[in-house]
Amino acid sequence: MINRTDLLDARRIVIKVGSSSLTTATGGLDPRRVGDLVDALVSVRTSGREIVLVSSGAIAAGLAPLTLRTRPRDLATQQAAASVGQGLLVQEYASRFAAAELTVGQVLLTVDDVTRKSHYRNASQTFARLLELGVVPIVNENDTVATHEIRFGDNDRLAALVAHLVHADALLLLSDVDSLYTSNPSQPGAHRVLEVSGPEDLAGIDVTAAGASGVGTGGMATKINAAQIATSAGIPVVLAAADVAAEALAGKPVGTYFHPTGKRRPSRLLWLAHATDASGELILDAGAVDAVLRRKASLLPAGVTEVRGDFSAGDPVNLVGPDGVLIARGLANYDSAELPDLLGRHTDELLAELGEGYDRTVVHRDALIVLV
Repeated sequence: MINRTDLLDARRIVIKVGSSSLTTATGGLDPRRVGDLVDALVSVRTSGREIVLVSSGAIAAGLAPLTLRTRPRDLATQQAAASVGQGLLVQEYASRFAAAELTVGQVLLTVDDVTRKSHYRNASQTFARLLELGVVPIVNENDTVATHEIRFGDNDRLAALVAHLVHADALLLLSDVDSLYTSNPSQPGAHRVLEVSGPEDLAGIDVTAAGASGVGTGGMATKINAAQIATSAGIPVVLAAADVAAEALAGKPVGTYFHPTGKRRPSRLLWLAHATDASGELILDAGAVDAVLRRKASLLPAGVTEVRGDFSAGDPVNLVGPDGVLIARGLANYDSAELPDLLGRHTDELLAELGEGYDRTVVHRDALIVLV
């Protein structure tokens, strides 16, 4: 049964809006569209609920001031447009929310901010304090330096991970498409999908169709991926058109409702699983695979047979079994250059020979997430 009252009852909601829902056809910010969105969010905020807005649009907003007619293809120009556009985007939001006596705060995130333990703690505390102070956080990936977001347009994924980071009760993904469809909605025979209870409901659905606008980079596939990340962490998701944001937030039957499928887990581990690309690989022997998977143990030097890639302590690395199967991802406690001389050796032996500091784990179980 569809339970759209999840949004109506949610005390803390993350809303994600894409570039195409905020801009004109030529790439500049559309004041009417921004105003309509802010009006819907102000209504929610003044009802006593908390909101976090994940907003794309920095690159798109920077096109017109730079006299660029279309989204640039080269990374340097994309980053230049983001640098110009981010300020314009936040300025527009700030003035709109100020009219309702609400203050916004800009939060620009990179993967490091939420995978490295100290950075993650700071990001979490910043969000918590902003919300305590009644501020509306405006979140974007740091487009000027975050090449993966610019190339793959995964602010949808960012929104799902932020929803978990801030302990949101619901996630609303706003798009220029009014819901999930069985195929490209412009094609005959395409049907709306009203709800998704699990992966089986997505079987046979064609998600390759892009949105109507050319200013964004996220398609339906990234939105489904974001919904799966959030729902696997126990967060309900609604995908709807930006022009019905108010109706969606009021629990009206618009868009597609994705049912929660899992339970919450430590936020940093969710980021580790979904927000990071591994910097290297550690090949494990069978005993280490068993220790990590069955006994939930830390990875020790004795269980590592090979190191691949160039990484530093604190970087994410993939843990791979002797059969080549990826089993887990974790944060390395050593630089890759340090590890070859330690492989296959016991920690007490390393401590006796090399001294204090060499008895540590290669990947601690608290910084490791199993992927199988």
